[in-house]
Amino acid sequence: MLAAILVFAATPVFAGSTPSGRSSERELTEAQEGTFEVLEAANQYAEARTAPADEIDAGAFSGAYLAAKNLPVFGGAWTELTTKPYNSDDPNYRDPVWSNSGGGAGLVSGRATALAVDGSTLYAGTADGGVWKRSNGTWSPLLDDSPTLSIGAVAVDSSHGLWVGTGEANTSSDSYAGIGVLYSNDRGANFVRVGGDELENALVGRLVFANGFVYAATSKGLYRHAASSTSGAWQAVLKPTGCTAIDGIPGNPFVSDVAVKPGTAGQVIDAVIGWRAGSNCNGFFESTDGGATFQAVTVGGALNIKDLGRASIAWSADGTKVYAVVQSASMYLHAKTDQGGTILQGVYVSTTGFGGPWNKIAEWRNLANGDSALKAGRGYHPGVQAWYNQFLAVDPQDANHVYLGLEEVFETTDGGGKWTAVGPYWNFGMPCADGPDGLNGCPGTTHPDQHGIAIGGNTVYIANDGGVYSRSRLNHAQYNWTNLNRGLRTLQYYYGDAGPVSGGDALWGGLQDNGESLLSPGASTMVSPFGGDGGDTLVDHTNGNKAVVEYVGLDMALTTNGGVSNGAPGSNAFREISPSCFAFTYTPSPCDPGARFIAPFEADLASPNLWIAGGRYAWLNNPGGTPKGWDTHCGASSCDWQIRGDSGAGHSITQVAMTNGTWYAAWCGPCNGSSFNRGILKGDANGNAQQLTLPSGFPNRFIQGLVVEPNNPNHVYVVFSGFSRRWTSVFSAGEGHVFESTNGGSTWTDISGNLPDAPADDLVLTASGKLVVATDIGVFYSGSSHGGSWFRFGTGLPAASTNDLQLSPNGGYILAATHGRGLWKIATP
Repeated sequence: MLAAILVFAATPVFAGSTPSGRSSERELTEAQEGTFEVLEAANQYAEARTAPADEIDAGAFSGAYLAAKNLPVFGGAWTELTTKPYNSDDPNYRDPVWSNSGGGAGLVSGRATALAVDGSTLYAGTADGGVWKRSNGTWSPLLDDSPTLSIGAVAVDSSHGLWVGTGEANTSSDSYAGIGVLYSNDRGANFVRVGGDELENALVGRLVFANGFVYAATSKGLYRHAASSTSGAWQAVLKPTGCTAIDGIPGNPFVSDVAVKPGTAGQVIDAVIGWRAGSNCNGFFESTDGGATFQAVTVGGALNIKDLGRASIAWSADGTKVYAVVQSASMYLHAKTDQGGTILQGVYVSTTGFGGPWNKIAEWRNLANGDSALKAGRGYHPGVQAWYNQFLAVDPQDANHVYLGLEEVFETTDGGGKWTAVGPYWNFGMPCADGPDGLNGCPGTTHPDQHGIAIGGNTVYIANDGGVYSRSRLNHAQYNWTNLNRGLRTLQYYYGDAGPVSGGDALWGGLQDNGESLLSPGASTMVSPFGGDGGDTLVDHTNGNKAVVEYVGLDMALTTNGGVSNGAPGSNAFREISPSCFAFTYTPSPCDPGARFIAPFEADLASPNLWIAGGRYAWLNNPGGTPKGWDTHCGASSCDWQIRGDSGAGHSITQVAMTNGTWYAAWCGPCNGSSFNRGILKGDANGNAQQLTLPSGFPNRFIQGLVVEPNNPNHVYVVFSGFSRRWTSVFSAGEGHVFESTNGGSTWTDISGNLPDAPADDLVLTASGKLVVATDIGVFYSGSSHGGSWFRFGTGLPAASTNDLQLSPNGGYILAATHGRGLWKIATP
């Protein structure tokens, strides 16, 4: 079954941005060994919000949002901090191992998922940043106060009505489900929800119009609704029962695409049930009665319908050709990738209708030979993430001119005879990089990982993990893209932190697929000193040039110069300090095999040179009892990280906290499903550790936050993600989201009070004894250190999930890292 809030899927394993110095051979080796392979990373962001259940009742999220809206407001206004453009290619931040600067993506934003064109206006749906409207070259957000900012589809009808499908359908781990379809008849100024609760908790991947209806391809099936009204229920027109997947996830037919056949007056409509791991319901379906009923299509030719995973389809405007891009379910499920680098079954065309026979016009080899940046990589080939990266579109004026989105953007002008990677993955290894100016001589390309496309007039627009790009439909050369990300403020942070430098605080933060961002005081742009998926972040609160950042899996790197490097050999700004078995440049012994995709580390609140990091083990950087701080080193032969506690075999630490050498480490294992388990390990700097005995009423849910009072190690708070048991079938889920102990974890008190029942992410205890809690639906305040009575905290903060809170170095403000709308701050109460 699909999770109520998040789909079980991976923060893309290969996604985006392996740092330029990383070996693709090493990445392949790790994938073969099962390190963060798709089916493991699949649960890591999602499981925190669903465990111990596999699914949550549909009304949980909407109920929490309404409860939050009914709370009184305390405090002033939030201030958006990440308003400057984010330049991923600054030449002053090119660490030769860890940076992606020079890759060519230019200015980037968060993941864009869907696009629609209405004359000179462009609409962009984003992963958790809502819908944005671009008019006269300026972006503006439209849905910041919606119950959900997760968008899977946008479409404009013939009367300029704007339709928005909520719930991102790319099935990544941070793809939140939605509340259905929204409609605006005033170009986005106001929205109403269409229909009833039929599409509550669904993902919507496509919206199309025919016969006076709007059709929605969703994770619950194919639905339609009269386009002339927003009232009345949605009608399920393609929803087989008894759907089961090999991986046991969807209990509903996952409709991955729907298209109307041109020239049939809307009578022929085609749809695909395409769950990425395969399902007994997967297949091609067609309606010949205007979408009232659908029948399974017998598929002939080269397309293997029995190995159908996610698929996208597109008709030519004259109705003579239909194209399909198909991901292989078996390759996805069994990591049965062709030479370790693809799960793409192929790209196909039929000139005789939806049943075929289908002819294969592309597979990874000829795509790779089309000037792909992934051609040489032994661990990366086109289609390596075809379950996550897909779009397909046919030029309305040319049936042989096709755009294909995988990790890169491909184009053919002869119906698939020849393909060109017109938007290469990056510029590393491309011929332009061998010129006299190196990477500086390369033209700009697109960010990797493609999700959406729209063609308006002579302009083609694409959406990907870095935002939105465009170029002329008439241009068929490689590159030549226009970057449209200036002003599109949808960055997806996991963590943020700050440290003082000349002129103010330097702001650091780890991002989904956009590395580690750095915003310096007075700078005209943000920069990216560190590439890949950014994770946890630790900044010296006396010197903002010193930071520890994370790739994934506790692969930590440290800088003391603010990440500055010109990229020359020996100009390294970062050194790797990871105790993980999956460190890049070495394997320490002993090493940690159990770190999560985004793993936690923190500094001791009273002794900031003493650090704790969590995988399976709790690691402290105090060999011989001496905290190493910014002199921490680690390598294959010696490492300053020491094991000071063991959460247990099969366990992974989810959060850590420490003061005066006393530390707490929350863990889970197994981390999802009915066998879910969690606990708290407590120890000291000398390695004396014990599992706390948790009371029977303690929630059996994912512990997302741990906070200890700086001067009192016995005063500790636990923050729970997920929903209370009223929304699950698992009674042990328990009630409450914030618990307090004043005796070192011997007893606990639920201080959740009137806090809305929504996944909670972090907590700040202010110097004056106030509490601030971050959740997936907003930030809340209590005037007492013992909670109980909560207020909505501040005004103006968008409704994106707030994943992390940090007190500023001087304590004057609270920094909030949202997973879709960037970094914000508010005065500390």
